[in-house]
This record gives sequence, C-alpha cells and structure tokens, in this order.
Amino acid sequence: MTPAPTDDAWVERYLAHVRVEKRLAARTQDLYALHLQDLLQRCTGAGLALTEVRDAHLRQWLVQWRAQGRSSRGMALVLSCWRGFYTWLGRQGAVPFNPVQGVRPPKAPQPLPKALAVEEALRLVDAPEAPEGGESALAARDRCMAELLYGCGLRVAELVGLDLVASPAAQGWIDVAEAELRVLGKGSKWRSVPIGGPALEALRHWLAWRPAFAGADETGPLFVGRRGERLSTQSVRLRLRRLSQQVGLSTPVHPHMLRHSFASHLLQSSHDLRAVQELLGHAHISTTQVYTRLDFQHLAQVYEAAHPRARKSGGG
Repeated sequence: MTPAPTDDAWVERYLAHVRVEKRLAARTQDLYALHLQDLLQRCTGAGLALTEVRDAHLRQWLVQWRAQGRSSRGMALVLSCWRGFYTWLGRQGAVPFNPVQGVRPPKAPQPLPKALAVEEALRLVDAPEAPEGGESALAARDRCMAELLYGCGLRVAELVGLDLVASPAAQGWIDVAEAELRVLGKGSKWRSVPIGGPALEALRHWLAWRPAFAGADETGPLFVGRRGERLSTQSVRLRLRRLSQQVGLSTPVHPHMLRHSFASHLLQSSHDLRAVQELLGHAHISTTQVYTRLDFQHLAQVYEAAHPRARKSGGG
C-alpha cells in the first residue's frame, strides 16, 4: 500500500494546485503559504495531524486570535484559505468533511457614524445665500435642504420625496402653518417631525423663490431642479458637497452625515433616547443606541480636555 502523504506533502501539493491549476496571483500564493504554515504549526502544537482538525480546534484558535487583537477581516482571510485547503483535501479523499465549513470569524464592530461638530453643522446651515453675498433661488434651495436634513434628521430619500401638499400619492409633505412635516420612512412607516425656527425660516424663503423654476407648480415636489422636475438624491449629494466646500469645511458633507449630526447633537443635549428614536423613525431602539457611543466619545473628549486627572503628565 502507498503510504499517506505527510502533512507537509499535502500542503506542498495544494500550493502547487493553486499555482498551476487555479493560477492565483503570486501575492495570493505567498499568503496561502503563510496561512498554511501557520496551520501546520498549530497542528503540531496541539499534537494533531491535518486530517484530525475539527471545528472545535478552529474555534479555540479564533478565541486566541481575538485575544491577540487580530482583526475580523484578517481572521476571515485565513479561514478562507483553510476552507479552500480542506475542500481540496476532501476531493482527494483525505478527509470525510470540511472542518472549516461552518466556522466564521466574529463580526467586525460596526463603525461609528460620522457626525459634524456643532460648530461645523451651524457653519453649513448658516452659509450665505450666495458666494458674492447676494441672493439666488439655487442658494435658497440648497440652504433649505441643509436646514431640513440637519434640523429634522431626514433621510435624503425622505427629503426629495416631500411635496408641497398632502395627497394620496405623496411620500411626504410639509405643513408650514403647523411647523411640521410628514414623511414615509423605512418599512412604510409614517412619522411627523417638527420644523424648528431656523429651518422654518429657510423653508419660507425657499418657497418665495421656488416659482422662479420653470414648471414648478403649487402642488408638486418641494425641491425641484431648473426645469421644475423633482430633485434627485444624487443632486442633493452633489449640492451639499458643494455647499460644504463653499463654507470651508475640511470634510465633504453628505446627507446622512447631517442626519447623524442631528441625532448626536440632540442626544447630547436631551439624553432622551426614546425621543430621538421617534424623531429618526427607527423601528428598534438598538439602532438608535449607536448614537450613545458618539455621545460617550464627546464626553470623553471633554474629560480629556478639562479634568486635571485626565491630563498626561509632562514629566519631571
């Protein structure tokens, strides 16, 4: 009988397979070699042959990686290599099943949403009507859009879906007399959002300019382009980026950043998570709780800057 290949021989044969048959890039081949060498060393340390590895061993190694601070993405890349290796071993009849098949790395932590500082948000919404200090319909429209995104926490799709008046087909509308707007959010859920004083002033100013756009009637979309058509979400993104550059912000602003800023600044002032949830239209409180992390970051920065015990020693 032909003796079974050694663990080293299995690895060499697989690397030849990915080089000759799969024709993977040289860099990928090098990474596979490193990941499989790591697997060999772990098997040696645990007194295992490659064919004896089970999912319990892999989960234990994942815990060790996590304790060492390895990223979720890094762990996923290694597991992907090992998964392919054991799939190939199965085709050679060396293992009855793939031990890596059901093993997944821990999820990467959700990145915090980006929010502007209060001063930056105010600089954006208080932008002059036009660069030269005059007035224009476009400048009035753009400032009104920024005010509603920041002052009401709207999603960009909710913003462009607003109509001047309520109708069965409307996705949302404004009520200037009541200083509120109604929007149809995610999950086809309606919500009412109050319009603050500065946003209401910007809204009235834009409504005075709006008839200057061709084709703009008194019952159509609130925000229109030059030809009277409903403004697209992409147009809002481009105009907002332009406005942020005009006022000298270092970070290009996108619509959702203003929604994040609305939630973060409101939570910093009120600490009322349920109210913020209602205003944002979140179905679950857990979605809103991400802003408590932003609030904690703000508090941590205040602490670092102001508390005597937080200051780093200057030595001596």
